[in-house]
Amino acid sequence: MEHAQPSCLDCVERADRAFCDLPADALREFDGLKTVVPYARGAALFREGQPARDIFVLCEGRARLSVCSEDGNRLTLRVANPGEILGLSAALAGSLHEMTAELLDDSPVAVVKRKDLLHFLQSHREACLQVVNLLSQDLHIAYDRVRAVGLGRGRRCHPEERVH
Repeated sequence: MEHAQPSCLDCVERADRAFCDLPADALREFDGLKTVVPYARGAALFREGQPARDIFVLCEGRARLSVCSEDGNRLTLRVANPGEILGLSAALAGSLHEMTAELLDDSPVAVVKRKDLLHFLQSHREACLQVVNLLSQDLHIAYDRVRAVGLGRGRRCHPEERVH
């Protein structure tokens, strides 16, 4: 008996998730590209240093994003929540994953092949703009974390940046 893939179009959480909020035609095409895979708690979606061949959308559950230090210890960067796309920057760059993504819960995860994602983004401007927005948000979060760790403080405005 064949098991039907869950559809993004039927997801009740769609409106609250960045990439799941595409227009119906784009979402229908994205739906055809993805494969939803049930993963067990503790499974690694990808590991630091592996080639990025896919992106992963957390349909449910959470994932720990971590990096390995020079002495072999794992450092948790953050916990990803449902609706987040993992492995996006490495997949777009065609590079190695910069971190490891390990599931904290049993979770269905939508998997999209890199080549299919690139073709999809060429065809759907609105999806491309959402990807740019997601990558920009990731970059600003990284800047804030580096600022907090390196300087021991959050961002402060310069006098000319203050709103009067």
